[in-house]
Amino acid sequence: MKLTDLLNKPAFCDIEVLAGKNGLSREIKNVTMMDAPDIIDFLFENDFLVTTAYHLKDDSALLLELVQSMHKQKCAGLGIKTHRFLEQIPENVIQFADEHQFPIMQIPLEKSLGEIVNATLHYMLNERTTDLMTAFETHRKFTQHILKGKGIKRLLDDLSNMIGQRVILLDQHFQTHASSHSKHPISEFVMNLYAEDFRLFLNSTACTCFSSRYTEEVFCAFPIHTPIGKPAFLIALGSLPIHDKNLLLTIEQATNVLSFELMRENTERQYARRARNEFFLNMVEGRITSKEEIASRAKEFSLQNEQPCLMFLGKVDQDDVHKTFTQHQLETDYLYEFLETEITKAPFMAQLFVKGDHCILIMEAGDSNVEFRSQAISYLKRLQANIANIFKKTMSFGISNISHQLINMPNAYKEALSAYHTGLLSAKAQFIQIHRPKDVSEMLRIIPGKDLQEFCDHIFQGLSSKQQEEDEQILLHTLSVYLETHCQISETAKRLFVHRNTVIYRLEKCEELLGRSLKDADTTFHLRLAFRIKSILHTQKPAAGAK
Repeated sequence: MKLTDLLNKPAFCDIEVLAGKNGLSREIKNVTMMDAPDIIDFLFENDFLVTTAYHLKDDSALLLELVQSMHKQKCAGLGIKTHRFLEQIPENVIQFADEHQFPIMQIPLEKSLGEIVNATLHYMLNERTTDLMTAFETHRKFTQHILKGKGIKRLLDDLSNMIGQRVILLDQHFQTHASSHSKHPISEFVMNLYAEDFRLFLNSTACTCFSSRYTEEVFCAFPIHTPIGKPAFLIALGSLPIHDKNLLLTIEQATNVLSFELMRENTERQYARRARNEFFLNMVEGRITSKEEIASRAKEFSLQNEQPCLMFLGKVDQDDVHKTFTQHQLETDYLYEFLETEITKAPFMAQLFVKGDHCILIMEAGDSNVEFRSQAISYLKRLQANIANIFKKTMSFGISNISHQLINMPNAYKEALSAYHTGLLSAKAQFIQIHRPKDVSEMLRIIPGKDLQEFCDHIFQGLSSKQQEEDEQILLHTLSVYLETHCQISETAKRLFVHRNTVIYRLEKCEELLGRSLKDADTTFHLRLAFRIKSILHTQKPAAGAK
């Protein structure tokens, strides 16, 4: 209750304001009656003190000291019963009270301090009771909206009518959850504010009012706290009289009901998320092998069996900040929940799954595979930029080849995971790596060098030795060129700048030393492979020497 409201009550009509009239808007939360020298030690913020000033009658300087201390303590005001012990208020006290807008009131001689205290408490309790009844009715009305299935939209419509402003509900990821009117671009505006390290709420604030420098629109934001993570936001589009207790009480009841409804919706999402992840896990690990069963269960998650699609496997890049497992898991879950809202902006239909620390996006392809891959990669880059701006983290992705049936998802998952691991070898963050099958040289490099050398020695046995002579080198070179030219003798002679008969002679010599015919397909295959291995071993020797 404010002092000005109290003075308008019948019981206070004969109380005169002597000083600090501009401070009558101060709030009263308690009234106390004391006559003691150390009275200031027992006063608190918003206290209204009534006194006879008995202990001040002999020293007027003490009254100024009391008023100064009460103003510093942010008390509501001071009521003095004059003409009893203190005839009049000193001029310096009046002057200080006016300058600092601290109300000083004169209580009539015939009115007891007990009457003042009782009347004040009576009015304060009545006002509080009215507030509580209003809060109860408002809470009941909003709760009925939810229980009767009218939904959050209807609740926001009624709240908008009650406070006279449009209202928007943003979820914890700054996405518009519901709105009383047409959509407003405030979601992107608030997201950009957080990207610039601006926070809407301080620890002790129940609401925040701010405006856009571009549109000059005014916004009033109220937090909706839930045990599930960071708060959601209820935002009024326009200026609100934030000192109006009834209005704030109405909004508070709305946020309380919205908090429980958001918790209920989150529980439903968690259940759906677990079912979706379980289906994906069973599919990629080969537990569901029937094409018909995959197609049937995929319909529950809006996946089409015959639709070409790409798989994106992503993971948050590691940083140098040490975190506990629980903290890391909470942050990762929060980021992946953000991705659930972001995939609605994807250029094609997409579904999100989570497997361990990896998030998996399955995106349905369009008519043009080339255009689809390009648009999908552009979308991933925008997604990486949003994550970096909002969460100050980087995220990398591996991309599979296009899969034409869901039964091929296990292979697509392996391709996306392989692409991601290949990207890790680059030692870069925030990469997008497309899967590329390994060529022959890459696969051969996986085999230990000792085994490769043993294979070469076996194939070239009789054609080469530890002390290779010049004619043996010529035979090896001729054989290599012959195989490179697809066994064309004329082309081999042309490349070696020798006569055709010379090539025939050398090849016959090779057959003699190898003990095999060069017309045999297995023989030529083994020789081609041995020459490829020999070139790989040759490139590895300098690196081994440098090491």
